[in-house]
Amino acid sequence: MKKLYIKLKSVGVMGLIKFLYYYLYPRQLVYYSKLRDSFKTGIGLEIGGPSSIFGHKGIIPVYLDSSKIDNINFSNSTVWEGHISDDEGFVFNKRSDAGCQYIGEASNLEMIEDSSYDFILSSHCIEHIANPIKALEEWIRVLKQDGLLVLVVPHKEGTFDHQRPVTSFEHLIQDFENQIDESDLTHVEEILKLHDLAKDPGAGDFVAFEKRSKCNRENRCLHHHVFDTKQAVEMVNYVGLEILAVEMFTPYHIVIISKKTASDQFADNRNYRDSTGALYKNSPFALDRITA
Repeated sequence: MKKLYIKLKSVGVMGLIKFLYYYLYPRQLVYYSKLRDSFKTGIGLEIGGPSSIFGHKGIIPVYLDSSKIDNINFSNSTVWEGHISDDEGFVFNKRSDAGCQYIGEASNLEMIEDSSYDFILSSHCIEHIANPIKALEEWIRVLKQDGLLVLVVPHKEGTFDHQRPVTSFEHLIQDFENQIDESDLTHVEEILKLHDLAKDPGAGDFVAFEKRSKCNRENRCLHHHVFDTKQAVEMVNYVGLEILAVEMFTPYHIVIISKKTASDQFADNRNYRDSTGALYKNSPFALDRITA
């Protein structure tokens, strides 16, 4: 009941009704049928999580199909998962053996060798990372040739970021070039001014939220960056991944499936980058359709 109350406070009555409907009649990524065999035979790594979106009623039910998924989280204690231990492993499916649990930064996977994984999962994590391009390049490093990245990014329109501007792509590149790390508080002033606390009941009142925000290195609750679909696509394109599918789901999910290609192979993502194309015209998010 507590979870339902928090959901009600966050998304309102209609949002709660939709949530319950999709819980009973879950949606699924259209492209998922083309991925299932890769998840069944491959070894994966999840950045952050575990994530309900990858669970048995999730949009991308990878946990059901996979035999081995490892995990990395920034600390032994997180706001989302409580205490976690590298001794206990990563339990993604009670019917499967636990994967390895790493404790470390998502942008520095130094404990993992090159080309170790067949797929990488990340849901609502990249926005919490101060230097997302650096993180993506590190994830690519540990992916095998033709390995898959399943990236879920929050669309600002359905979140507590809806009053904030989309982060410019130039800013993302500057953060990468300046080697910004998790001590960065560049966005705190904007966040404190524009964060919609009514859509974030777990954050408490403004005083509590401000205190938490200024200690972000310890808790990682801030959304450093704000995305719409085009910006998320541009970020994935920039790091050289070949985009296989982009699908959007209300209230705030952008799902991008991409593949690591050979270093000398050009990734032609023009269809996904064309903001006047059908992808954006048919988006469930009004902001995407404005430029389409």
